[in-house]
This record gives sequence, C-alpha cells and structure tokens, in this order.
Amino acid sequence: MAEVLIDDTSQSNMENIRIMILDFDGTLGDTAGVIVKTMQATIKELGLPSRSDEQCAAMIGLRLIEIPPVLFPECELDGEYYASTYRRLFHDFNTDGAVELYPNVLETLVELKKRGIILTIASSRSKASLTEYVSALGLESVISFVLGADDVKDGKPAPEAVNRTLEEFGFLPEEALVVGDTTFDIQMGKAAGTRTCGVTYGNGSIESLADADRIIDDFRELLR
Repeated sequence: MAEVLIDDTSQSNMENIRIMILDFDGTLGDTAGVIVKTMQATIKELGLPSRSDEQCAAMIGLRLIEIPPVLFPECELDGEYYASTYRRLFHDFNTDGAVELYPNVLETLVELKKRGIILTIASSRSKASLTEYVSALGLESVISFVLGADDVKDGKPAPEAVNRTLEEFGFLPEEALVVGDTTFDIQMGKAAGTRTCGVTYGNGSIESLADADRIIDDFRELLR
C-alpha cells in the first residue's frame, strides 16, 4: 500500500496513511454561497433574529438539527422544523453550477487513488444531498465510501463517522488522516485517534484549525 507523507519534517507522524476521511462542504466542494443564502432565507421565513453571513457560515460543519441551539440560543426552536424548512428552501438556491469543487481537488484525488490511498467522505450534509454532489461533481470514480448526517447517531465533532469508516475497511486510527476545514472536523479526527489536516480555504479560520497536525492552503499539498 502506498504512503503519503504530508510533511517532510514530521515523517514519523504522517507516514503510512492508508485512508483519508474527507469533509465535503468547505473542503472538497465550495458550498458556502448556497448554504448561507439558504440559511438567510430560512431565518427570514421562520421569523428568527437576524444573523450575519459570517455567523451563518460558522455553522457549516454542524448537522442542520444541531444549528438552532448554537445560532439562536435565545429561541426555543425545534431542530427538525428548522432542518425541514432549510431543506425545502435549499432546492431554490442549489441550481446547476451553484457548487463547484475547489481548485486542484479532483486531480489530487485521482492521484491519491493511483497511489493506493482509499478516499472516503464524512459529512454533516444529508446522505441524499451528499450522494447527489458526489455524482454531479464527478467524484464517484475516486470516492469509495460516503457517510452523511443521517448515517450516524452522533454528528461532528463526535468520532462516530470516523470509527464507522475505519471499521468498514479494517484500518487502525493511526493509518487514517481526517481532512477538513473546520474545528468540528479536527475535533472529530482527534477524538477518533487519527491524524488530522486542516485546509485554510474553506469556512474555518486558521485559528480554529490550530489543533490540526498539519494545515495546508491548497488541496494538492496532500500529495507531498
């Protein structure tokens, strides 16, 4: 099986990676625009207190049902009601071409697969929506396993999605690398005992990725 060295200065830490567990929103797909527009429309329809685009974007990575108590702690809002409203409105904004892969993502995934790395996705997005994006963005040939929000009982930053992925393929935590753009992704990987890599071009800040084993600015840096 191939080895991917993420950082030449920490080979003992990052060698022997056999599987990568990738976030989708903000890591593979540039979905922030359509997500924030849908959140703002949901806030307006439900008559909720106004929130900035930045505050909405900071929720990306949480499951929809988990957003209300974090974004609207002063409101008694049922998470399922918020989620169902969001999903209905999402279709209005999720038009053809609204979401694209970040630069160098597809090429890098193709090369990683050639090197023998198993590539999977663990997302807070619903399984149906995630599967649609994987197909529409041409990822079906490189992604071997997908877990959406409705596939797990406990969402990020809980380690359930990582643990289930490792169990699926029979790998140990030290053979896995979790890659994501938010603190939720990094915390999920840490909780599962894997190595972690944060990407700076997504929805999180560099400060929120401080606990990651490695931080990269370009997805193709995973080939190093």
